[in-house]
Amino acid sequence: MIDKILPSWVVTAEEFGDVPDATLFPEEEGLIANAVAVRRGEFVTGRHCARRALGRLGVPPGPILRGERGAPLWPPGTIGSITHCAGYRAAAVASERDAAMLGIDAEPHGPLPSGVLEAIARPEEIVALRLLRKADPAVCWDRILFSAKESVYKTWFPVTGRWLEFSEASVDIDTSGGFTARLLVTDARMGTDVLSGRWLVADGLLATSIARAR
Repeated sequence: MIDKILPSWVVTAEEFGDVPDATLFPEEEGLIANAVAVRRGEFVTGRHCARRALGRLGVPPGPILRGERGAPLWPPGTIGSITHCAGYRAAAVASERDAAMLGIDAEPHGPLPSGVLEAIARPEEIVALRLLRKADPAVCWDRILFSAKESVYKTWFPVTGRWLEFSEASVDIDTSGGFTARLLVTDARMGTDVLSGRWLVADGLLATSIARAR
């Protein structure tokens, strides 16, 4: 699914459930030593997907540890992103020769829980969502907005090492499967204040992605 909204120079791997025989490296076990079963399954299968994708880039299997704020630490010369939600786990990776930024997110295709939209959306985004609902009421546009902002953060943080609030990016979603995020804070390391992404709804799930070539 996720490969449909990413360029050809990004390599992906995905699973629509946990992989029973997937394993972790000893160094990774400590990262989830106290995790409940559901969280462990997400983590193990996410790392499994990441290693499969990296293997297609010619990177041998190895531990994928965590950096600041839990972001995956990718092997030298690569960048990537991992996502998981109920019924779906995926990883996307690329060579640093090709990619400058990469972020993906997946969510169940359903309305956001009560109160979440008000916490994550800017006033102009609330107005835009009303128009999108009129254009296609079958799509959960509020969840697409949330996912797009998650992809924005996953793109932003590895480059800047800085937190990004939901209110610090204004996302404009179009009905044809794209979105544009305008960054409302400045960091020279980004090299841009506008990020372009794509979204997809399929089989009860939705996914968003941002991939910027070098």
